[in-house]
Amino acid sequence: MFALLLMMVAISEVSAHAFLDHAAPAVGSAIRGSPAQVRLWFTQELEPAFSTVKVLDRSGTQVDKQDKQVDRANPALLQVSLPELAPGKYRVVWRALSVDTHVTEGDFTFDIVP
Repeated sequence: MFALLLMMVAISEVSAHAFLDHAAPAVGSAIRGSPAQVRLWFTQELEPAFSTVKVLDRSGTQVDKQDKQVDRANPALLQVSLPELAPGKYRVVWRALSVDTHVTEGDFTFDIVP
């Protein structure tokens, strides 16, 4: 009985975090042409004021339009607009605060190919 209770607590702890579900551009992808935005879908709704996303070029310079927002229609979607980007490797760095106050963070890259 104790083991079952412990397992239930562990499962509820894991499900209480907003993990990255998928992204566009996709994690590790190579795409043709500059995307208009980076979109990140999470496993839980996000707290807009404390969730961030940045897109960095190879030198570490932030290249997004710094207009990150959590989608009102889908509070599990975090997005940021991009200007026209040149071919190259870009790094997306995110920090997500779920509405239940748990923080997760991570990063991934995508390539724009000519």
